[in-house]
Amino acid sequence: MLDIANIETFYGETQALFGSSLRVGEGEVVSLLGPNGAGKTTTLRSILGLTPPRRGQIAFDGRDITNTQTHKIAHMGISWVPDDRRIFPALSVARNLGLGIKKTRFRSWDIDEMFGIFSALEYLMERDCENLSGGEMQMVAISRALLGSPGLVLLDEPSQGLAPKIVQDVMKTVTRLKNEGIAVLIVEQNALAALEVSDRAYVMDRGRIVHEGPAKDLLDNDALRRRLIGM
Repeated sequence: MLDIANIETFYGETQALFGSSLRVGEGEVVSLLGPNGAGKTTTLRSILGLTPPRRGQIAFDGRDITNTQTHKIAHMGISWVPDDRRIFPALSVARNLGLGIKKTRFRSWDIDEMFGIFSALEYLMERDCENLSGGEMQMVAISRALLGSPGLVLLDEPSQGLAPKIVQDVMKTVTRLKNEGIAVLIVEQNALAALEVSDRAYVMDRGRIVHEGPAKDLLDNDALRRRLIGM
């Protein structure tokens, strides 16, 4: 579904990614872990065309998207849940969700299905988003991403600032996406929570991929996990 090959991404003259490669298969959940500043969010920005790589190639669904504009990438079937959620605070939940609706070649989702995933959402539809809690905003952000009919969802720090119970709900949603055949690439500081729902994991450090393997390897090997991600 996603194939990144040897990308090098820069901010101005400062290089952020150094020959990074990773892949995400159809219906696969992959974690991208590492310390702050390792290049994880830059990798997501590169996929989305927000910070295009100068070298290397990114392919999605068998098509080269390396130099494709961001709005075209979204209409191909990649949805993004950014770490700051990017909710329009002055608009209602219903308006925010409506802005995310797209048709792609992938499975379509409707509002009723969002209510099935997040039962509280139905009762928030007319509320302005500036009056939502962090957990409620995350429900809106994930639901908006799904209404874009994605084949791949990019999740950037989905548990950030959330209570443990809400984190569990978010991770259950990741598992549901996998069961629906949707690929997920998740960047997450809460490594254990991410690894528990992931098939495979990559670890980044200073803009380079330093580890790739089954998520279970990092979950089960405390010494390896401490060495690579410090926990």
